[in-house]
Amino acid sequence: MLPLAPRNAVLTVLHAYRATISHVYGDVCKYYPSCSAYAVGAVQQHGAVKGAALTAARLARCHPWAAGGIDDVPAHRDFRHQLTPHGFVVPPRKD
Repeated sequence: MLPLAPRNAVLTVLHAYRATISHVYGDVCKYYPSCSAYAVGAVQQHGAVKGAALTAARLARCHPWAAGGIDDVPAHRDFRHQLTPHGFVVPPRKD
């Protein structure tokens, strides 16, 4: 479970941002999903470091002259974890 701790710590910060600051700006993102939703998906799928790098690249693409559109997080080929109802990453259950 310890390897998932950094990922879930970043997700905690992102959830706090989305619950507070994100509402101040409203729906202004040219892309779908929004940049903050993209960040959540990137960190969930790829972890704290690679997810942050993917998010930074997405933010660099988000500028006034961007065409926008659908820009999904690239899927992780070997994603084997589960997500809680609140979006945190947990090890897979052994049924």
